Amino acid sequence: MTTTVTENYDVVVCGGGLAGFTAAVAAARQGASTCLVQNRPVLGGCSSSEVRVIARGAASYHGYAREGGILREMEMQERHHNHQEIFESGWANSVWDMTMYDMVQRTEGLALKLNTTVLEALTDGHKPVTVKAVRCHTPSEEKFTVLFAKQFIDCTGDGIVAMSAGCSWRRGEEARAEFNEPHAPAEASNWTMGNSLLFKTVDTGHEVPFIPPEWAIRFDNPDYFDKQGRFLYDTRGGFWWIELGKPWDVITDGETIRHELTRRVYGVWDWMKNRDPRFKDLTRNLALDWIGQVPGMRESRRIEGLHMLTEDDVRDNVPFPDEVAYGGWNIDLHTVGGMLADSSEPTAATGYDTSGKVSAAVYVGPFGVPLRSLIARDATNLLLGGRIVSATHVSLGSVRVMGTTAIMGQAAGTTAAMALQKNIPLHETPDRLADEIQQRLLRDGCFLPHVTNHDPDDHALRADSITASSEDLCSGADVDSIWVDGGLVRPTDALQNDVLTAARGQWIPVSRGVEAQGIDTLSVLLRNDADAPVPIRMALVGVASIWDYRRDTGCILASHEASLEPGEHRVIWPVKLDGTTLDDAMRQAGLGNSGYVRFDIEESPSVTWPRAGRIVPGALSAFEMQPGKLRRFHDGVTMNWHIEPAQRVYHAEQVTSGEFRPHLATNLWRSDPQEDMPAWLELAWNEPRTVQEIVLEFEGNALYEFDRCPTFWSDPQTARDYEISVADGNGDWKKVVEVTDNFMSRRVHHLDYSVTANRVRLTVTATNGDPSVGVYEIRCY
Repeated sequence: MTTTVTENYDVVVCGGGLAGFTAAVAAARQGASTCLVQNRPVLGGCSSSEVRVIARGAASYHGYAREGGILREMEMQERHHNHQEIFESGWANSVWDMTMYDMVQRTEGLALKLNTTVLEALTDGHKPVTVKAVRCHTPSEEKFTVLFAKQFIDCTGDGIVAMSAGCSWRRGEEARAEFNEPHAPAEASNWTMGNSLLFKTVDTGHEVPFIPPEWAIRFDNPDYFDKQGRFLYDTRGGFWWIELGKPWDVITDGETIRHELTRRVYGVWDWMKNRDPRFKDLTRNLALDWIGQVPGMRESRRIEGLHMLTEDDVRDNVPFPDEVAYGGWNIDLHTVGGMLADSSEPTAATGYDTSGKVSAAVYVGPFGVPLRSLIARDATNLLLGGRIVSATHVSLGSVRVMGTTAIMGQAAGTTAAMALQKNIPLHETPDRLADEIQQRLLRDGCFLPHVTNHDPDDHALRADSITASSEDLCSGADVDSIWVDGGLVRPTDALQNDVLTAARGQWIPVSRGVEAQGIDTLSVLLRNDADAPVPIRMALVGVASIWDYRRDTGCILASHEASLEPGEHRVIWPVKLDGTTLDDAMRQAGLGNSGYVRFDIEESPSVTWPRAGRIVPGALSAFEMQPGKLRRFHDGVTMNWHIEPAQRVYHAEQVTSGEFRPHLATNLWRSDPQEDMPAWLELAWNEPRTVQEIVLEFEGNALYEFDRCPTFWSDPQTARDYEISVADGNGDWKKVVEVTDNFMSRRVHHLDYSVTANRVRLTVTATNGDPSVGVYEIRCY
């Protein structure tokens, strides 16, 4: 007999994908009683072990752009405990699911309902509408539940709550003229990007035959794969392009699409095992281990919000005053029809040519996402998360990826809770509450490109002095330099790919202001493979940030030309640029307080500029992908270079710069790697401060995507063993925190009781491998 129960919460989050998961955790952590409703037995949506799509985001295209907050916290937990290596498609196991489940169980004030479908929203019938409750069904318990709340967040993927509440929504492609979007079609359509199924294989250790079922699709033409952008890039699992939409509706024909995708998964594997001349041997001992039966969806309904994100917003990196998240994935618009179309996604169809016009046209970010795109226009108390956010079809091509939706979800959950706490109507929060929401997100580990920490409650920002046991200096890196990476998957491109087939730039962190050292010399090791000398043209360019991809920034600080003889030689450039001149030139060019210059070398196809053997923290490189526009070089490598004098860019004061990753500067304190540990960092105030919470952001991997991290991983740049002590006005020290075996980059320490302190000292006795201690940020409350 079916029963009906009612429950009451402050916030109800509908949908347990990554966006819904982070929204619910964030709302509960802000003190709101929260319920998370998920129609599947596991959390994570497309990233779960049911679908197995890797959660990617901005760091796939931009160094140091990896998403933070709850998502990164979960990723670091998962990598530390999971035995399963990550690969492109099909990797996820239940450890990933249970990491999310564990976090929900440990979050006070958060209720979880799995296997529960949201059927409809119950409203007051006004315009704009107020959602009173959502009606849900749990078949396994033969129970209906009506969940009442003050705020709702729709992360259902299809916009079930918003649609049933009567909110306006869109679907398919807008016409180019509506928002003047270059990537939009001339005529509007109702077609969306398609759904996908993945698979995973297992190595049996002996030859395994494969006989496909008679209902499988048979593929016989290699051109279908090789010349239409459907690359067979892995034998362990795959592939994102096993995708279908048109002529079927991704929602109402979902089961038909699932069956058709299953037919094609078997067909692709049949091709690889039995007919593809390259993969027959590679797959000889492999057998299908898992085939997904829950399709991963890219796009369905999009709900209209207070602002609709457009291609211009994404491309021009508009500095929204209510910025609460960011993106940086390319404008990834899969070809309508998927496997039934003439080719797959456009950049894949052109062979992933990173120098091509297609790739250049869709290379965007990092860009901000406004809170207004997360608030439903036609409802008074409904926020949006995941792929249903208020965005055009084109801009959704970028913000739909799960790394981005996860941090948008955290922003939505934080907003819902704070709006209730402050008793501010949801539609007024972008104007009245945006600054407080932004500061809360930063405090909780979320990075925002256009926002810095100015939290009035953060005592660290008002420290009268910040000192350290030692400071590392930045002098560059050589080809044979060594980086302690703890097993991070490094770029595997052969050395010949370092040939200067296009102009290349190396960001160099430099000191600014009255104490700036200036630059006496720059040197670089180059190899000329020609039989005669070739000219080498160099320039030192002022840039606005680590993501300033303009070839011409309007600030050429110095230029130089040298003749490079055949063979390998070190080119030494006597720059002779004093600190005052450098500072004045960058300010006149409107580059503000940027702590970077870029060392450019012009194209020279016979010359190789070898990469360094280590990553210099906060120093990226790029190449000219199209005239005037740069792109990150490979996956965030450092080229070899040397600067004199060594720059003071890792000084202790960086921990209160207001940012906690390389962006406008390195924003990082690093201890001298030549000095033995312990290393310490100390904040002091002339007047005593009351402290009960201390937040630490250690140096850790924000350079690469999550999938670079190996199994059972502890980031070598994080502090392993450390303690925090406080001193009063008499200089008497008291230890208040002691930690061993840490592997997390962000730690929040709530003291059992408040202390009165004139000084707070962090002492690190061991890292997880790096000879330097690195700290991006310290906060005291």
